[in-house]
Amino acid sequence: MDLGLTGRVALVTGASGDIGGAVAAALAREGALVAVGWHRAEARAAEVVEGVAAAGGRALAVRLDQRDPASLGAAAQTVERELGPVAVLVGNAVAWPELGPESPEALSATLTANVAGTLALVEAVLPGMRRAGWGRVVLVSSDVVEQPIPASLGYPAAKGALETAARVLAVREAPHGVLTNVVRPGFTRTRRALTADWLGQRAVDAEGAKTPTGRICTPEDVASAVAYLGSAANGHANGEILSVAGGRHLTR
Repeated sequence: MDLGLTGRVALVTGASGDIGGAVAAALAREGALVAVGWHRAEARAAEVVEGVAAAGGRALAVRLDQRDPASLGAAAQTVERELGPVAVLVGNAVAWPELGPESPEALSATLTANVAGTLALVEAVLPGMRRAGWGRVVLVSSDVVEQPIPASLGYPAAKGALETAARVLAVREAPHGVLTNVVRPGFTRTRRALTADWLGQRAVDAEGAKTPTGRICTPEDVASAVAYLGSAANGHANGEILSVAGGRHLTR
């Protein structure tokens, strides 16, 4: 199936992580020119770029800090200068909070980075999408919106806010040819999930056993959903929340 992404410029935030890296690779396989957004993991971002190039695609690593509006604007300008106007934006970057009770300052920092930062970048690339009369925005959420984790207050709140913002954008921007949707992954097999003290392999196995498909989500599962919603093959899905969790929500 041709997703109609050949030659379109895609910016993926948090692309130095497992999910973002898989999304960047999936979009590149469809012919998109991919900007690999990173904040701290420069070496990992370079690996993603090299992987895209080895597969015959074109990618560019671009640093951005979702706590710094100037950084976001500069990143968008760099992508446009080097690759062209952003046609597909995937808001995947996450600023993880510390686990446990969060101070007002910590809550503010979590919401600023995960909500205000993401939406500021959306607003930075929307003018180009409007001029082109075509654009796709895909925000990556989490099923903690429906199944909150008691270890954090700010993270589920941030993801819920992004889902609400996506609905507003869907109504506001559709007349300009821009469709906005959300992908909501379930518990996903990432390096973080496997190594975190409060998760680990035992938790991964237990969650998989409770999922109708018999396994938890992979980064590639998420990437496939994002690639479709962020493509020209998606001509009418707008303001939707696509759960990629193997039906786990049906068994809770």
